[in-house]
Amino acid sequence: MDSSIRVLIVDDDALVRAGLTMMLAGADDLAVVADVADGTEVVPAVNQYRPDVVLMDIRMPRLDGLAATERLRARREPPEIIILTTFDTDDHILRAMRAGASGFLLKHTPPPEIMRAIRQVAAGEPMISPEVLRRMMTYVAGTGVDPRRQRARDLLARLSEGERAVAMLVGQGRTNSEIGRELSLSVATVKAYVSRMLTKLELNNRVQIALLVHDASVGDGSS
Repeated sequence: MDSSIRVLIVDDDALVRAGLTMMLAGADDLAVVADVADGTEVVPAVNQYRPDVVLMDIRMPRLDGLAATERLRARREPPEIIILTTFDTDDHILRAMRAGASGFLLKHTPPPEIMRAIRQVAAGEPMISPEVLRRMMTYVAGTGVDPRRQRARDLLARLSEGERAVAMLVGQGRTNSEIGRELSLSVATVKAYVSRMLTKLELNNRVQIALLVHDASVGDGSS
């Protein structure tokens, strides 16, 4: 049985699609099952090819990657989604984070890092590059008093002390193993904490936990 990670590429630039396809062909454990040129084609492609991970461009002519991400995340068992982006769309990246995308990469990210990100999100551990995380948290902090702040604080108040400690480190972009070392916990225990938090907070993934942590800190000098 083929255990390759199934990847769908979504980008309106044919050269980008071809380049990503050629790059991923060099990895034995990754398989590009299809590529499409617009967000309108995403749901049919997911229905037909059942990808594990979708590499999603933001800017597309008919239906952009943000709307396509929201449609996919509304499904019962959605694939993981990695947004491929540039830094001229901070508000768009923020919207994608809220929609539940699993990862964020710049288009000039080196091929080995793109492959690693695909493997990481397929394994259930969302990935945000440190560069994207720093840029986004600076953007969130610079938007002033966000009306989401009180809601974020109320949600975090539902968590136990241990869960909040894990949430704070998730907000820093730490991996499960890094969080485990910091708090002297096993990786399995960290995963259990994250799973409980997702249930309590009614979130899709740890990217949204990170965003919630930063929403809660906006305006208090801790961002």
